[in-house]
Parts: sequence; structure tokens; C-alpha cells
Amino acid sequence: MGSNCLKVTKYFLFLFNLLFFILGAVILGFGVWILVDKSSFISVLQTSSESLKVGAYILIGVGAVTMLMGFLGCVGAVNEVRCLLGLYITCLLLILLAQVAAGLLIYFQQDALKAEVSIMVRDLIRDYDPYDPDKKSIQDAWDYVQEQLTCCGWIGPQNWTENEILLNRSLTYYPCSCSNVSVDSQHKSGFCEYVPNNRTVSVADWPVYTKGCMKNVQSWLQDNLGIILGVCTGVAVIELLGIVLAISLCKNIHREEYSKVPK
Repeated sequence: MGSNCLKVTKYFLFLFNLLFFILGAVILGFGVWILVDKSSFISVLQTSSESLKVGAYILIGVGAVTMLMGFLGCVGAVNEVRCLLGLYITCLLLILLAQVAAGLLIYFQQDALKAEVSIMVRDLIRDYDPYDPDKKSIQDAWDYVQEQLTCCGWIGPQNWTENEILLNRSLTYYPCSCSNVSVDSQHKSGFCEYVPNNRTVSVADWPVYTKGCMKNVQSWLQDNLGIILGVCTGVAVIELLGIVLAISLCKNIHREEYSKVPK
């Protein structure tokens, strides 16, 4: 009976650690995605926010360590190595505590991140210059956001009145990525000319989307943070199961070894 219990515990621990290894790879993938993505709002954030870059490196580190722990758990379970299982349990507890702390930090810092994003986007719009090659990457990312989300500015297109280039041109140009006219569809970035009918031009005259990007971007951030927190929660649950199973396996190995000692 004891031998059968040992086998069942061993194979269950192996299965959970295999899943643990896969979820660690997912966390690592999230971190890499944040660093290399150049086609969504993430590129705007990681170019302008050092905290997001640090968070990405933390995710990569946690993912790599999680994968290593999953591997150690699989090896320790299959070969029934008690010292390896003990190391596995200790490291898993430390990782679990670190993940709980990181998850709470992300959850309670959401409002601060939203405020940081708001300031960041307003500065980006104010300093937008299609003729500056040093800003091309981050500006292209924001143009992509406006085009894909069919929005303009942060609160609305009036945010673009703070742009110095547009002010110098008396608002006779507007951001092409905001355009709601099909003829401008080939222009993905920069400014498009608006020809007035011998009168002063205002933002209301521009052929652009009237809604701002704030709600859509914040919703996007909320969804992506939710996914990351969900994955981390899933990994934490598996970690708890892994700890319980590893402790149980260590006890069963000890009993099995004790029962084989000659009396």
C-alpha cells in the first residue's frame, strides 16, 4: 500500500511540475514580449517608462527560475531524491512569497500606472515631430494606437492643439493617424493638410475621430495586467500543490526507507 501511494504521489508531482514548467515559460514569454514588442502601445510604455522595463526583466527572471524549479521538481520526483526535493520545496516557498508580493504591488499600483501613462501620452502629443528620426519609433507606435483604436488624442483631438508644429501652422494640418477619411488611409503617420475655406480653422473642422484614446488604452492596460496577474495566480496555485505533493513524497520516501531497514 505504501509503495503504491509513493508511486501515485511521485507521478502527480511530476505532472504538476511539468505544468509548472510550462506556465513559467508563459511568464518568461510575457517579459520578452514587453521588451521586443514594437507594434502596440507596449512599445510606447517601454520606451518611456523605466518601471515597465524593470517589470519586464523581473517577469523574465521569475519565469526562468520557475522553469528551473519545475525541472528540478520533475527530476526529484522521478528519481526520489530527498535532498533535491527539500531544495525544491525551499526555493518554491521563496518564489511563492516573491510572486505574492509582486502581484500585490502590481494590483495596488494600477492607478499610479494610469496616471503615469496619462502624463506620458500628453508629453508625447505635445512634442510630436514627424521630422525627428530619434522619436520615430515611439511616435509610430502612438500612430498605430490611434489608427487601430479609431481615436484621437488622449482626452480627445483637442490635445493636439498643444503641439507646437500644428500651432505654428494655424491648425491647418492634423495628425494623419486620426483621420476618419478613407482618402488618407495610405498615411499612417505624420501630419496631413486640411485646406480651409478662407476662414480660421479649429479642431472641430478636422476630419478626425472625435473620441479620445484614454478609455480604450486604460481598458487595454487593465486587460493585459489582468492576464499577467491571472497567469501568476495560476502558477501560485500550482506551486502550493507542488509544495504539498513534494512534502508528501518526502514523507513517503522516508517511510519506505525506514521499512526497508533490517530489524
